[in-house]
Amino acid sequence: MELSFTGTRSFLTMMDNVSQTRRFFLLGLNETNNHRFTLFFLTLLCYCVILLVNTTVILIIIMDKNLHEPMYILICTFCINGLYGSAGFYPKFLWDLLSPVQVISYSGCLVQVQVNASFAFSDLSFISVMAYDRYVAICRPLEYHSVMSKRRIIMLVCFSWMTPFCIAGINVFLTSRLKLCSQYIAKIYCMNWMIVKLACFPAETAVNGIVVYITVIIYLFHGIFIVLSYMYIIKTCANSIENRAKFMQTCVPHLTSLLIFLVNILSDVMFMQFGSKDFPQAFKNFVAMEYFVIPPLLNPLIYGFKLSKIRKGILVVLTLKK
Repeated sequence: MELSFTGTRSFLTMMDNVSQTRRFFLLGLNETNNHRFTLFFLTLLCYCVILLVNTTVILIIIMDKNLHEPMYILICTFCINGLYGSAGFYPKFLWDLLSPVQVISYSGCLVQVQVNASFAFSDLSFISVMAYDRYVAICRPLEYHSVMSKRRIIMLVCFSWMTPFCIAGINVFLTSRLKLCSQYIAKIYCMNWMIVKLACFPAETAVNGIVVYITVIIYLFHGIFIVLSYMYIIKTCANSIENRAKFMQTCVPHLTSLLIFLVNILSDVMFMQFGSKDFPQAFKNFVAMEYFVIPPLLNPLIYGFKLSKIRKGILVVLTLKK
């Protein structure tokens, strides 16, 4: 009887502690104390370059009226999304590199999950819209300006931002309802599935799992749409030298962005599912942060160097010619 009472009291104490949880401890940097300052300066340099290249492409497209076309507007919003995602990771990570203890508030953790998830979902949405834009431009060129009107572009851009934001928000809301039995996240930033793993009662996470599966199916259809679009584009381009040249000029950057997205997302997912605990912490951290380094850094460079109009605009700015 006494043991039963003691066990019940311990359980109630644990639940009381859970109800008072207001912060998380991020454990990803625990083994990198000797290299914190080196990592800080490299990360700061990377973030500055990301800000520079994305902002340059955005300003070039905004200032040059010749680039006020659907394809370049989509590239502009794609780069803005890269800045949005970077802002959800780098400032907090840089602060953590200089802090003795890596702590984040409960609400701050949920905000970071919202930003990181909506950033990744929006990237795939923008790549899907870009695939549709290239499909109409190459396979239905006579209808291009009527199909890709200014109103439709605005609708597609809003869809590519608001839908991922709402989907991420639903996942975050469901996670916020869980009772958590730990404050420790074995990562350098907050992730939804890591918080769900801390739930006291696994049965409560069933709805979270269902929503995750629905989210996967939604973005799987995005992927199928992209593949079908480029299959039609390649089929159309096979019979025309002019279309082949247009494909190489405008579609290759989009396909490269898609490849970068898939490699980063799949490597992160595979590592989360099958990654061994024997891997060094530095490697785990690299896998965890690669999506915030490679796409925001390489995508604007790819578009800047490959697309002649953007490249020309950058050269004009650099040489201060009008």
